Amino acid sequence: MKFLTTAQVAERLGVHRTRVNVLIREGRLPAQQFGRAYLVDEKDLALVSERTVGRPPKPKSQFTVKSGKKR
Repeated sequence: MKFLTTAQVAERLGVHRTRVNVLIREGRLPAQQFGRAYLVDEKDLALVSERTVGRPPKPKSQFTVKSGKKR
């Protein structure tokens, strides 16, 4: 069992450390807390390695916005 810090996980996944903390907080990435630090088992990286990158698209509104100048 090899444990990684959030900085090491972020480097391997190509994301920022705060994104790793969000994944941990959402429960998508299992981690153990030691004091203020989180440690992630190396084998658990496979759980988030196939995640989609970026924000999910906004839902399309059923209303259309008219463009034009205000009077």
